[in-house]
Amino acid sequence: MYRLLGVGLARGLLPASGRQGWGRLARLLRGPVRGRVDVQPRLGVPRGRGSGLLPLLAALAWSSRPAAAEQERERRSADGAEAEDAADGAEAEIVQLLKRAKLSIMKDEPEEAELILHDALRLAFKSDNKKAITYTYDLMANLAFIRGQLEHAEKLFKATMSYLLGGGMQQEDNAIIEISLKLASIYAAQNRQELALAGYEFCISTLEEKIEREKELAEDVLSAEEKANTHLLLGMCLDTCARYLLFSEQPSRAQKMYERALRICEEILGERHPQTIVLLSDLATSLDAQGRFDEAYVCAQRAAELARWGEHPELHVLLRNLAAILTHREQYAQAKALYQEALQRAERKRDEVSVQHIREELAELSKKRSPVA
Repeated sequence: MYRLLGVGLARGLLPASGRQGWGRLARLLRGPVRGRVDVQPRLGVPRGRGSGLLPLLAALAWSSRPAAAEQERERRSADGAEAEDAADGAEAEIVQLLKRAKLSIMKDEPEEAELILHDALRLAFKSDNKKAITYTYDLMANLAFIRGQLEHAEKLFKATMSYLLGGGMQQEDNAIIEISLKLASIYAAQNRQELALAGYEFCISTLEEKIEREKELAEDVLSAEEKANTHLLLGMCLDTCARYLLFSEQPSRAQKMYERALRICEEILGERHPQTIVLLSDLATSLDAQGRFDEAYVCAQRAAELARWGEHPELHVLLRNLAAILTHREQYAQAKALYQEALQRAERKRDEVSVQHIREELAELSKKRSPVA
């Protein structure tokens, strides 16, 4: 009956710069889950921040060179310089291909994006640019995930992880955790329950241990922003796992994870952040599924109030969830009014899926109000 709003792996290539939250992480991935967390990429080994775990714009990072490297290049022979220039040219071409692929994805042209990415991958292998190979594999994996090609996405994510680990990245790095979360989401969508739950547990427990170990590190060793990003990634993992548990009819376990994810989101992003509001509504859903209608109503009502204040883009879904809870409380008149408002908003948004569900729920509501024959 409910449409969960979380976005961790379900709508985005994982963008979110630092404190902007994980709602942005889910813009493109329309998969079984949704996600969010984003950090500005660093030079050198990719850290898994931004769109997907390796944001597209971070492709610019591996084309940058420190001044010392430039001085060294100047000392090389003419032949060596020519070879280096050729490599620079290949990098520049790959960057342009990746940017074009991202634009095609944003324009909902997945076939065109796939062709461009294959060109980028061929050029990356030809120039033996391992960072470019990793970025391209990651984006190809995200694209396959978007298109519902889960087996293909699984292979590509594993290839990306292999390149990252082979380059010296540790298993606890956020980039590895993000890929592991996506793989767990794929297993969940394929109904491979043991693998899905094991994947979620790995992500959550690894991040918890990492956060505990790093909490006392000084700012000059690990910045507050980096700590916040790891906390947000934990929130995304909790949210994603909670969604799976709720769909698996384990609402009490889901509730506990939603509560933890909500606390993280409130502390780092604030009470009125769009993702906080989504989690509050999803928490209400888990309470409602346990028959705790009054508690669910308090959460859903608060989520709707905050969503109205901030003109939340998914307000129609939040209103629909609140209307469903009111129906369970047998407050039919209030439920009908909210469903009708949600329907109007969904129609203006051209959200055909929500429109269909709301109409069905209004029809069911009318039966509840009809006199028994």
